[in-house]
Amino acid sequence: MRQPAITPASEPTSPAEAGLPRLYVPEEVAAVLGCSAWWVKDRARRRLIPFTRVGRAYRFSDEHLAEIIRMHEERPAVNTQRPGVAAAPMRKPPTRHRPGAAVPTVRLQARPPRRMAKSQYGTAA
Repeated sequence: MRQPAITPASEPTSPAEAGLPRLYVPEEVAAVLGCSAWWVKDRARRRLIPFTRVGRAYRFSDEHLAEIIRMHEERPAVNTQRPGVAAAPMRKPPTRHRPGAAVPTVRLQARPPRRMAKSQYGTAA
């Protein structure tokens, strides 16, 4: 069996290439993140996650992967109150002010259906 002319991106061939950053394909990133490869490619296409583009292919380094994980990390809300201090009352969200008399209201009226205006079948004999 013949060896491929170009070795895969995931396997360094010499010690000199071992110093280069390892680039992951979207399928490998998806396996680490627990999502689909389609999601990874879609987010990269829409420029929502960091990536490197080699030709038309998306590749991800270790730094990219760490940044993607940080971007989608959710932390619990920090409770800044001290125990024993009463909670401040919650303010109501501001409501939109609607001027009542400033805008005249127009009553819309439905148009009669076309089939009622002109019978397409004529009258029955």
